[in-house]
Amino acid sequence: MELEERADAAAEESQRDLSGVFRYYELAKRAEWQIKDLPWGELPPIPEYKGSPQKLARRRDLWRSVITQQLQADELAVEMATQLFAIAPDREAKLYYTTMVQDESRHTEAWLQLIEEAGGMAERDPYLDQLAQQVLHADTLEEKVFLMQVFYERLIIPRFRMIARSSRGTILEDLCNRLTIDDGIHHGAGMAYERVLLAHAPKKVKHTLIEAANRMLPEFAAHALWRPKAREMIGQLMEARDRERLETELNHGVRLAKSLGLDVADVQLPF
Repeated sequence: MELEERADAAAEESQRDLSGVFRYYELAKRAEWQIKDLPWGELPPIPEYKGSPQKLARRRDLWRSVITQQLQADELAVEMATQLFAIAPDREAKLYYTTMVQDESRHTEAWLQLIEEAGGMAERDPYLDQLAQQVLHADTLEEKVFLMQVFYERLIIPRFRMIARSSRGTILEDLCNRLTIDDGIHHGAGMAYERVLLAHAPKKVKHTLIEAANRMLPEFAAHALWRPKAREMIGQLMEARDRERLETELNHGVRLAKSLGLDVADVQLPF
């Protein structure tokens, strides 16, 4: 009986089509860029304003806060991507994760240089640390790919677009445009690999993913709506719009999960 089970597992392994994942490996290599490609010294690091010293200081603190949060996210993403590389059993996925580790490391390097030019670190987001722990301590590869690439990488892309629109003519805009492309590749690769992983997965595995998604959604909502002191005022002015945007993105995340055959609950936002 045990030999039959091993034979079935080996047959299933040989039938796994990972060409989609390998395609993202090739795409990631072509899309790779270097830190020196950013317009250092040619453009201001963050938007520049006119006004009193107090106003200028508040504006700089606001952008320092934005950059700090993105730096924090990519520092954590390096750990997550490294985990995925270490535990992925498939050759094509392992190759892809070599590019993802490099991407997240390069993003971290870029944010570190940018935050130095913008004036130094600001306040960390406690909810982001909690989100990362959910991924880092997840029990299975399926859950890690699902939380990191299917959900988080997709939900963060609109934020990069929004930051880029708000920081025209800066290094920050250039960087966010590059990260939008990189994270789109990360998300696409995650969707492709998760479909392979779930193709023959037992119901227990899928149920675990549903539970993980339902835990992540309110945590992500709290993260997305959290504002440090430097952004409290603008956060209050944009609160209604932020909630509407967040609900749209989370519902899109739910649809993505359902496209993988997972019956994730409708979003219940914590407000």
